[in-house]
Amino acid sequence: MPELEAILLVGGQGTRLRPLTLGTPKPLLPTAGVPFLAHQLARARSFGVRRIVFATSYRAEMFSEAFGDGSAFGLSLEYMTEETPLGTGGAIRNAAQALTCGPDAPVLVLNGDILSGHDIADQVATHVARRAAVTLHLTEVDDPSRFGCVPTDADGRVTAFLEKTPNPVTNRINAGCYVFTRSVIDTIPEGEVVSVERETFPGLIEDGALVLGYADASYWLDVGTPAAFVKGSRDLVLGRLASPALPGPPGDFLALPGARVSPEAKVDGGSVVGARAVVESGAQISGSVLGDDCVVHPGASVVDSVVGVGAEIASGAILRDVVIGDGAVVGPGNELLAGSRVWPGVVLPECSVRFSSDV
Repeated sequence: MPELEAILLVGGQGTRLRPLTLGTPKPLLPTAGVPFLAHQLARARSFGVRRIVFATSYRAEMFSEAFGDGSAFGLSLEYMTEETPLGTGGAIRNAAQALTCGPDAPVLVLNGDILSGHDIADQVATHVARRAAVTLHLTEVDDPSRFGCVPTDADGRVTAFLEKTPNPVTNRINAGCYVFTRSVIDTIPEGEVVSVERETFPGLIEDGALVLGYADASYWLDVGTPAAFVKGSRDLVLGRLASPALPGPPGDFLALPGARVSPEAKVDGGSVVGARAVVESGAQISGSVLGDDCVVHPGASVVDSVVGVGAEIASGAILRDVVIGDGAVVGPGNELLAGSRVWPGVVLPECSVRFSSDV
């Protein structure tokens, strides 16, 4: 099989993850100790991908700064930037200018905010064997009403693309990993805003082209929200999803170089302690992502949360399901719960935010 090429869609602004994404694109956020995309690149490489074209827009220069020519991953990387966002279809069409494969070759398209454990090589092989126009990875979810659902017939042919509906006809949804036949990408209008979900895929189905569903029940997560981002990092550290890019063995927590964790602190639940970060005596960290150079003082509790680079969490502060921006300071006695977000550089004085009365 010739070398497999891929397009990686990383143009979004990640607004649901603010303030984490104010200065960093979502796919570059540190996840289980490395930029999120490092996990995707390493997995793609393990399935035979050798060349990847990044479809960039927001803070485009940061991707090439992070990954260069890709040689560290055993990959060849190219970068194509949209001056104005072109939607998923327009981004794929724009990036395809940098592909080198022939018209009949399969092209893998990955979304830069998805963690998936499915067998990419098998998805590509199925696409080639069935000579499909596009083969879509489908995953099953408990509540498909939050997503567009994708029904298929007995042969796996996709019969429709249905927008979010209170009564979904199937619990299978679009999982965001596609295999296109190269020539099909060329039918997407060039330089226009196009959605593959709302225009390209329904149009192909209407024209009678073979759009296949590749359904499986392996690990899958869209990391677009703070809670999902934390869960993704946690699951990688715990080994619930294997990643060749994990910078250490799976376990209860991952400490990066220079991190200092007191023997009297409790760190568990798949937490990451960033480079040079300090966790002092009596602090409790569970299922959280602590950024580089941050400090968690004695007796503080951080659960299912993100603490930004250089942030400081004072003694006795309680953080549960929250995001603390880079360089912020959470003073003693603060209690932040249930999706609270503190912007970078903000200082919360002692006991300035409480969800309960006891201090």
